[in-house]
Amino acid sequence: MTLDADAAYLALKSRDARFDGRLFVGVTSTRIYCRPICRVRTPKRENCRFFETPAQAEAQAFRPCLKCRPEIAPGPGLAWSVMDASSTLAKQAADWLDTQAASGDAPRLAALASRLGVSDRHLRRIFQAEHGVTPVQYLQTRRLLTAKQLLTDTRLPVSQVALASGFASLRRFNAAFAQSYRMSPSRLRGDTADEGVREADAIGVALGYRAPYDVERLLRFLTQRAIPGVEVVEGLSVRRTLRAGLVADAPGWIAVEFVPASSRVRLRFAPAFASASVRLVAAVRRWLDLDATPQTIALALATLPGEEGLRLPGSLDGFELALRAVLGQQVTVAAARTLARRLVERFGEPVATPWDDVSRAFPSPERIAAATLDDVASLGIIRTRANAILALARGWHEIAPRLQPHQPPEPLIDALCELPGIGPWTAHYIAMRALSWPDAFPPNDVAVLKAMKRLYDRGTQREADAIAQAWRPWRAYAVLRLWNSLENTP
Repeated sequence: MTLDADAAYLALKSRDARFDGRLFVGVTSTRIYCRPICRVRTPKRENCRFFETPAQAEAQAFRPCLKCRPEIAPGPGLAWSVMDASSTLAKQAADWLDTQAASGDAPRLAALASRLGVSDRHLRRIFQAEHGVTPVQYLQTRRLLTAKQLLTDTRLPVSQVALASGFASLRRFNAAFAQSYRMSPSRLRGDTADEGVREADAIGVALGYRAPYDVERLLRFLTQRAIPGVEVVEGLSVRRTLRAGLVADAPGWIAVEFVPASSRVRLRFAPAFASASVRLVAAVRRWLDLDATPQTIALALATLPGEEGLRLPGSLDGFELALRAVLGQQVTVAAARTLARRLVERFGEPVATPWDDVSRAFPSPERIAAATLDDVASLGIIRTRANAILALARGWHEIAPRLQPHQPPEPLIDALCELPGIGPWTAHYIAMRALSWPDAFPPNDVAVLKAMKRLYDRGTQREADAIAQAWRPWRAYAVLRLWNSLENTP
């Protein structure tokens, strides 16, 4: 996003939520930087400096605001305009650094540059040109903001906050925090002692998103697919289990609650996930599509029925989603949910949670892989589909690396299509949700083609592909709108 200072100041004066997470203002009189939605008194124009990322603001010695909390702002989302090659590489590098934020290891930029097909020097140069800071400065800001969030919202010991944020030692963390924010971690915690979630049996953090957000539509989608015992949707909340190996060695639980009035989500999770706080927060943001830019997406899909605020439901467990997709082949959503429940009852593991109706974890790939064809088929699953489930579980060790954040979808789709019983539609659907792939357009989707026939009098896949070119790179959201349009058709 490129925005001149005068236009940025107008966005600040109007507290325009469309720029939240894509614009930050540093105030020279206080040396503090804020989100454009901050409710403090608007500073004078001559005191404002505008930045596209927190890293740029902190590189200029501005400290994050304790009121609007830049650390919980939504991410920038995909760029609306087509980026040139250098910008694309710089964005890919930033995405990679985002995933490294929870790691205590130094970033191996040389390895990343090799993977991107450029030299280390060239990658550093284009990163500086695109983001205004060095890769090291960018990563340091991400880790410090993560630490600030954990200090504000949780009662985790400072030493655990340091490790969870990706710092190799408490000494380095204290030094970096004091140098950047001019206060100690313990002082920040004292200044924010009345904020956040303070429950003895849970760790809680706040996550921001851009309004509008069609919470009702997303929760309806999740409700229809929630597996009893694993996930429950109630009111504005979702609570569920996570099996061992997803974010931590032990199983546990999470709960999210939407707070539309403040454009936030309250996330709570089991103490067993404390060391994986950063990884879990990132996974929840993808799951709930909290970094989407709704106005940009709505503009691209203006010819389709539907309102702003539609989100792409992701997934917290790629294996669970993949098995659920296989179970859903040629049956109704409700029937697939019933089969998934039986699978969990037979092969899932018990998990201690605060709720009686959320008590089992989805089975692991290893647990399913050890089963026989008769074991799976006895649940009422036809044998060809049971065979596909076993093949998926037994080949999951090769599939899982392709599900890491920011991986391209094509290798995942190709690997899935090599398995028996998984065709292009299923593979594209898994990629759409497990990778949060915004441009997915599953081929030969019966509901999509039916909706396009009604809307455009065009019903073949070739015709659908041609029309859908205008919706790129948001075709996955177009798929959701097309599905939803059938619900409203008499």
